[in-house]
Amino acid sequence: MRYTIATARSAKAIAVFAIAAMIMVLVVACQETPLPPTQSESEAAPQGMAAMANEGNPGVFDDRVLFGQSAAFSGPAQALGNEMRLGIQAAFQEQNQAGGVHGRMLELSTLDDQYEPHLAYSNTLNLINQERVFALIGEVGTPTSRSASPLANAQGVPFIAPFTGAGFLRQAELENVVNLRASYHQEAEEMVARLTEDLGITRVAVMYQNDSYGQSGLDGVTDALGKRNLEPVASWYYQRNSDAVKAAVFNIVEANPEAVIMIGAYAPVAKAITVAREDIDPIFMAVSFVGSNALAQELGPDGSGVYVTQVVPLPDDSGVPVVAAYRAALQAFDANAVPGFVSLEGYLAGRLAIVGLEQCGRDVSRDCFLNALRNSGTIDLEGMTLQYGPGDNQGSDAVFVTVIGDDGNYHLVNNLRGAR
Repeated sequence: MRYTIATARSAKAIAVFAIAAMIMVLVVACQETPLPPTQSESEAAPQGMAAMANEGNPGVFDDRVLFGQSAAFSGPAQALGNEMRLGIQAAFQEQNQAGGVHGRMLELSTLDDQYEPHLAYSNTLNLINQERVFALIGEVGTPTSRSASPLANAQGVPFIAPFTGAGFLRQAELENVVNLRASYHQEAEEMVARLTEDLGITRVAVMYQNDSYGQSGLDGVTDALGKRNLEPVASWYYQRNSDAVKAAVFNIVEANPEAVIMIGAYAPVAKAITVAREDIDPIFMAVSFVGSNALAQELGPDGSGVYVTQVVPLPDDSGVPVVAAYRAALQAFDANAVPGFVSLEGYLAGRLAIVGLEQCGRDVSRDCFLNALRNSGTIDLEGMTLQYGPGDNQGSDAVFVTVIGDDGNYHLVNNLRGAR
C-alpha cells in the first residue's frame, strides 16, 4: 500500500501590512468572540533569541533551528493540540539526542490558540515577526489554518504538516505549504464507499461543526454521495468549541438514517452519539480530526462499534518501522504518554521537517527547505512513503477505516460487513 502518508524598511510599510492583516482577520474570523491574548508555552524561545539569529535566515542559529506551532492547548479541543505537540517534541528530542541536524538542535516554540481563528492569527504574527521562527509546524484545525496560513504564505514561511485535511491548503499555488495527510474529501469518499459498497446503505446523515472544517467535511460527504446519485437525508450543525448538539441530533434522528457521518471534535461527537442512541441505532462514523484516543475515552464502553477514518497507521503496529521508532521516541520523551493517532501524526510531521533540514546541509534556508520537500519526489519515513511533485503538496493519500472494539481499542476494518 502506498502511504501517500526583514525587517520592514519604513514605518509606512509596517502600517500598510498591519492594515491589510486586520482586514484579513476580520474576514476569516468575523463570527468570533474576542478572548484575552494567549501566552507562550514553556518551550518558547528565550527573550532576545531572535536578535541572535542570522538576519537573512530567521530561526536559524549557529547551534539550533527554531520552529513555531500555534494550536489548542486549552479548551474543549486541547487534547488535539497537546497530542500533536507531543509527537513533534518526541521527534525533535530523538534527533537532538543523535546530535541534531548538521550540528543544530531543534527547538519548538508553542502558543495556545484555543482552537479559535483570531488567536491563531495573532499567534502566527507573533511567531513570524517577534520570535522569528524558521517554519511553522503542526497547526491544528481548519478554521485556525485558514486564519494563519495566509500570513505564512505572504512572508514565505514554511507551513508544515497542518493537522487538517482541508482542501484550500492543497491548492497548487501555495508553494510554502507541505501537507502530510490525506484530505477530508478522501476520508469522506472512503466512508461513503464502505457504507454503500459493503452494506448497501443509502440513507446517510451528516452532523458537522459550523465552520470551515465542518463545511469541508460536509462538502466531501455530499460529493461522495453525489457520485452515487445520493444525497444526505439530513445534515445539521453545532457551534465550534461547544457540545450543544441536541438540536443537531434532533433533526438527524427525525430523518431516521442508516448511518451518520460526523465532522467534529471528540467531545461534541461523543455527546451526539450518546444522545442519538436513545432513539436510533445507525452506524456512526467520524473523520480523523475527531481525536481518536480522546473520543474512545469520552465514550467509554459505549464506543464499541463506532468507526473512525485514519490517515496514519495504527499507533500500536510496531511492524511498521516508523511506528516502532515513534513508540520508542515517545517513551523516551514521556514515559507516561499513551501512543495515539494524533501524536503519531505529530511525530511524522517532525520527521518530515528533519528530512528537509538534512537535505539542505549546513547552509539551510527556507527556500532550500521547501524545495527539498516539495521537489523530493518520494520520501521514505521508515515504511511510510510520502510522494510530492509539481502541483502536489500532499504527501500521503492513505485512508484507513478503524472501529472501536469491545476492548476500547481501535482495529483496522477492510469490510464493514460483519464488522459490527
